[in-house]
Amino acid sequence: MPVPISQAATVASYVISQKLRGNKHYPLVLMLEPLFRCNLACAGCGKIQYPDHILNKRLTPQQCFDATDECGAPMVSIPGGEPLIHPEIGEIVEGLVARKKYIYLCTNALLLKKKIDLFKPSKFLSFSIHMDGLEEEHDIAVCRDGTFKTALEGIKEAVKRGFRVTTNTTLFSAAQPARVREFFDEMMKLGVEGMMLSPGYSYQKAPDQESFLGREATKTLFKEILKDRQKT
Repeated sequence: MPVPISQAATVASYVISQKLRGNKHYPLVLMLEPLFRCNLACAGCGKIQYPDHILNKRLTPQQCFDATDECGAPMVSIPGGEPLIHPEIGEIVEGLVARKKYIYLCTNALLLKKKIDLFKPSKFLSFSIHMDGLEEEHDIAVCRDGTFKTALEGIKEAVKRGFRVTTNTTLFSAAQPARVREFFDEMMKLGVEGMMLSPGYSYQKAPDQESFLGREATKTLFKEILKDRQKT
């Protein structure tokens, strides 16, 4: 996945500085989860199964800033739950941009068009939009019809406004390589910056325990997806 030169330079400078200090272990990305609550109930997700007193918890903007400052990593991933549900997500992102952190805000995009005015386009901010394949596969994965079309509109709106946009895809055992490649083509036509892809690993609390990929199945699937690809 390509990244801006400024981001690559920032990360390289950070790594060099850590090595010069003799640090063998250091963070590159802070996984900042300001909440677990989500507006979807995906069968392959375990977080939504937590009790309400956990799902109702929220990190304050200051807690997010303190964690970011303590960690020191140049990049911050904001997953959830669904971050756009957080009532202070605009303030959180603004504070992280002010700290010149490269942010990947992970969202299912159901609220993106409604909440997009909370944010300003910046080289420091990317929307990482959850897309689990073409319409049929995506809507099945998230257990709600119509989510693909809504997310698609969110991507188009964000790209039109000049935001950095990537997609984030989880593949499960029913994935068909030809359909996955078709999905890649459709996403790139929208003007996304890149695509992140991962196999579906088991969540103990997830309702669907049958669709996760094991090690060998993952290898086989990814080989099929990547073979005979077009040269660019």
